[in-house]
Amino acid sequence: MNRTMGWIAAAVFAADRVTKALWDRIPAEGVTLIPGVLGLRPVRNTGMAFSIGSGKPWLLGILSLAILAAAMLVLRNQKIPRLPAIGLGGMLGGAAGNMVDRLITGFVPDMIEFLFVRFAVFNVADMGLTLGCVLVLISLLREKRET
Repeated sequence: MNRTMGWIAAAVFAADRVTKALWDRIPAEGVTLIPGVLGLRPVRNTGMAFSIGSGKPWLLGILSLAILAAAMLVLRNQKIPRLPAIGLGGMLGGAAGNMVDRLITGFVPDMIEFLFVRFAVFNVADMGLTLGCVLVLISLLREKRET
């Protein structure tokens, strides 16, 4: 794994842990940060994205661990350009953050909520995963266009 990927993964993981440490201090009814735009509301997610696989957190945690281990093995000696390395780092850090929660608590604490649209409540790890996927996709599209 290259340095960029490692640092991004560590930063996403650390930011996720810090925000989740504050999760139980958020009132159940939620808090508005930006009226009509952004709020915080604590939600226990026992599934994956959009609650897929709900009720099976241990299975999802073990699956996450296996996928992370495989990804680390595959990526450890690869020379990866900067943009996809940043994306992969976000994905690894986010996956690790949610995996730890699934294995330790049996659920993933979600708390960030868009107030202007009906959308899933999410967390920093989810943001790392999503933005990481977008960056990898952009890098793949740029690469394809250049070849």
